[in-house]
Amino acid sequence: MPSAATATAAIHYRIDPAQTHARLYQVTLTVAAPAAGQELSLPVWIAGSYLVREFSKNLQSLRASQGGHAIPLTQLDKHRWLAQCQSGTPLVLTYEVAAYDNSVRTAWLDGARGFFNATSLCLRVLGQEDEAHVLEVLQPPALAHWSLATGLAPEQVNAAGFGRYRARDYDELADCPVEMGAFWSASFSACGVPHRFIVAGAAPSFDGARLVRDAQRICEEAIRFWHGEERPPFDGYLFMLNAVHDGYGGLEHRNSTALICARRDLPRLGQSDKEIQASEGYTTLLGLISHEYFHTWNVKRLRPAEFARYDYARENYTELLWFFEGFTSYYDDLLLRRAGLLDHAGYLKLLTKTINQVLQTPGRRVQSVAQASFDAWVKYYRQDENTPNATVSYYTKGALVALCLDLALRRDGRTQLDEVMRALWQRCDGGPMAEADLLAVLQQLSGRDWAGEIAQWVHGTEELPLAELLGAHGITLQAEPAQTAQRLGLRVAENGGIQVKTVLHGGAAEAAGFMAGDEWLALEAQGQAWRLHRLDELALYAGGATEVTAIVARDRRLLRLPLALPAAGPSADTVRLDVQDAAAAQRWLGAAQAATA
Repeated sequence: MPSAATATAAIHYRIDPAQTHARLYQVTLTVAAPAAGQELSLPVWIAGSYLVREFSKNLQSLRASQGGHAIPLTQLDKHRWLAQCQSGTPLVLTYEVAAYDNSVRTAWLDGARGFFNATSLCLRVLGQEDEAHVLEVLQPPALAHWSLATGLAPEQVNAAGFGRYRARDYDELADCPVEMGAFWSASFSACGVPHRFIVAGAAPSFDGARLVRDAQRICEEAIRFWHGEERPPFDGYLFMLNAVHDGYGGLEHRNSTALICARRDLPRLGQSDKEIQASEGYTTLLGLISHEYFHTWNVKRLRPAEFARYDYARENYTELLWFFEGFTSYYDDLLLRRAGLLDHAGYLKLLTKTINQVLQTPGRRVQSVAQASFDAWVKYYRQDENTPNATVSYYTKGALVALCLDLALRRDGRTQLDEVMRALWQRCDGGPMAEADLLAVLQQLSGRDWAGEIAQWVHGTEELPLAELLGAHGITLQAEPAQTAQRLGLRVAENGGIQVKTVLHGGAAEAAGFMAGDEWLALEAQGQAWRLHRLDELALYAGGATEVTAIVARDRRLLRLPLALPAAGPSADTVRLDVQDAAAAQRWLGAAQAATA
């Protein structure tokens, strides 16, 4: 039966994580004033991750009662149920949720850690989504050593954080994940706003002080970017980081973020500043922190007009992910540089990587970045062997659109992208926006129309004018020799052998007849046959030959494929950035840094 406190909440969820070994959350949902014939549903997706994930597949043993008596439940479709109840008497539903996805999107439970998003555990009470929701998480005796953290407002909790939390509505409940366990925790202030950083799964070598110090610099840089000396639109912020053997990712929320990183990428006690700066893994983690924190403004508040109110029952389409993910991807590394966590060379190295990722994707000539945004539901999150040939990433190309726009605005001399972002925030009151809002702000601040550039860069498939715009700021694009796989038009996995994952359109491997799934076993060159274990052995055994025979296994058959070897040398799809005019480069790279000083 619900507790006395439950009766004060319109919608009350009680979560019991006691069954850690069974990986099951026990959920009791009490609806104080149900409709006659109350419908309930579980979301099919979570905001920020644009794929229908069918969370209801993990829900089991659903039962309903009213006045202490069982009542019938009818399943209407894959994620909706009808409770055949009467109005005026509290409706109680009990069910279990299997929690075995160690990601930021769903739910996890084992003897060491618990994590969940409400979209995975909490049925929506249709018609009452705007009512106050209370989330109560129990602390079983066996988990007395655990603590709990969430961005929800506490109503009545114990010293460890277990107890009752209140959300204004279902949207707020869905936007505040919960982390439980014996995690590491530290707090800091950024521009006067309290922040907390918790880390689960860290090794004993973890240098938490270093991580917090660097996160603080990122947060202060982002707050100043958007608001100068004014306070941000949140009273506190929570970082939840899950350190695992191998993993990477994040999901943004309005006052928190859930992150995953490889344990080896955390800063370690005793590392010097030079060692830390040389750690690509740690730099990547800082970029992830910067990216998700920037989303606090750019997608969680300033957001596509189509996301003014989420529809949890189906796909929510927009063509604007190139702006919200792509521009965030531009600023995540840029804010690291402005915060002093990257020097100019380190920043240009990351920018080079992004440029090469786009240039080495044949799909950029097939799909516009606006189309990529719209198709995220069926393409970006469902990648296969043809993905690089048919699609482009709205993250990477969107970041390059932001770069081009920023450099073009700076070249014209009247404004820069920083000012455009802040003006958009003001114009849209930190809320829903459309592409027309961006065009209006661009014209207002720069004094000219940008519809042509947006049509070409965003809605077209032509190459971006990177060389021209970087050149105007003292940076040149230099062609570099491609790696063997790229030169052949392949993407492979090497683990004691060569497994073909993707054959890129227009490449030598496609012309030879390679297919995804092939195992490249050996090659014949100049009358001799050689076993291959890695692609970099190709030059060793091919010698000066311009054509070899590749021996591959496909469906247990051995095939001999004639392969013409592309000439070595600089490639148009592999570049590096060189500083040719230090003063011009400093005006670009340094001006942005000074703007937030």
